Amino acid sequence: MAYVSEEQKQFFKDKGFLRLEQVFSPEEVEQLSEELDYVIYNFANWDSAWRGPWRKEYVDDPTLVEQIKLVAIHELHHYSAAWARAIIKPELVEAVAELMETDVLEYHHSTLHAKPPGEGAPFPLHQDDPFYPHEDGLLYIDALLHLDDADEETGCIHFLPESHKLGRLEHIVGPDTAPHLPVDKFRFENTVGVPAKAGDVVVFYLWTVHGSAVNKSNRWRRIVRIGYRHPANRQLGGQAMGRPGIMVKGVRPKIEGIEVNVYGNWAQPARV
Repeated sequence: MAYVSEEQKQFFKDKGFLRLEQVFSPEEVEQLSEELDYVIYNFANWDSAWRGPWRKEYVDDPTLVEQIKLVAIHELHHYSAAWARAIIKPELVEAVAELMETDVLEYHHSTLHAKPPGEGAPFPLHQDDPFYPHEDGLLYIDALLHLDDADEETGCIHFLPESHKLGRLEHIVGPDTAPHLPVDKFRFENTVGVPAKAGDVVVFYLWTVHGSAVNKSNRWRRIVRIGYRHPANRQLGGQAMGRPGIMVKGVRPKIEGIEVNVYGNWAQPARV
């Protein structure tokens, strides 16, 4: 059984992103949403908005530049059984594996990005690579599970088509800013918006350039990013570094130089 069509595979290869419609049923979304709200109000960080001078390019109202908010938390499966089931859902796992053209797939991490109504923070154009770099950005796919309908008013995800073909890009970094691409070279107006419905999943490569605008609506925009990789794709640093992921498809291949010890930690020799 194929979970994605040949046309979808080709679009993903060419453009670097794809919307998968209704991967999760309304009943699943309802349970995930309820348990996510519990996590948001009991455990999440409400001050996770990215900082930096790029904000003035993304926030029209100068009074909101310092007021925008983002609610975030990592590893939803540590808080909710429904979310533990979501990351291993066969329809999602098989679709990602087909797009990656692999028989083995490893879950890497999950992160909530929730934009509150009226003041939900934007994201400048960037690759996800600076946050959890891997040797091969095409053997890592991020999946954005939508809990709410997302459109331009709520700040839906935008992509720069074919940007994954550029490889790893140098980002602006520093103590007072989140990693992002130069705003004068990577313009938001050159991107393509991908509105999605609750239950949809939008997938993209680790190297695909993306971002989003302010949530100007009176509705939440709750998205959970779920990262999957080929288990041979060596991580270079960042989030979840040194931690083995969950095999969600197939059996972990034996990879020279990478072992999982009895305590579940990577035993990875230094690179020379």
